[in-house]
Amino acid sequence: MATAYHNLSDYDFNSVPNAADMRFGIVVSEWNYNITGALLAGAVKTLQTHGAKDENILVQHVPGSFELTFGSAQMIQSGKVDAVIAIGCVVRGDTPHFDYVCAGTTQGIAHLNATTDIPVIYGLITTNNMQQAEDRAGGCLGNKGDECAVTAIKMIDFKRQLKK
Repeated sequence: MATAYHNLSDYDFNSVPNAADMRFGIVVSEWNYNITGALLAGAVKTLQTHGAKDENILVQHVPGSFELTFGSAQMIQSGKVDAVIAIGCVVRGDTPHFDYVCAGTTQGIAHLNATTDIPVIYGLITTNNMQQAEDRAGGCLGNKGDECAVTAIKMIDFKRQLKK
């Protein structure tokens, strides 16, 4: 569903499992930190709202969105997390750089999801302009960080349910 028709912060609170015993890694890009910092704040707040303990939320920064794949892979290899949230923001510019970064990052995160046992949540905002990014980082369309946190909780629960 297009974000224009859905607020990223709207969800059924009761449909989210308790996260008290879950461990989360968040890899956040320093590039466009005015956006990624707001996404990070939204993700952490939502995790805490659902019971996640501060000591179970590991945050690490990487220089840019392209590095999210490596950062996420390192989080997985650490064995310290049950899910990883990868947060970045790429705003279209005048060169094809946007296409390469978005495609590479998307493929890298998809690869991690297909080849590892830890879910990596896609929190990469890809927009045509900064206003669209701001709208998705706590603006009129909500906060993608909230959505990513809820997804991480649900994916950890999904994996646990399958193991029962």
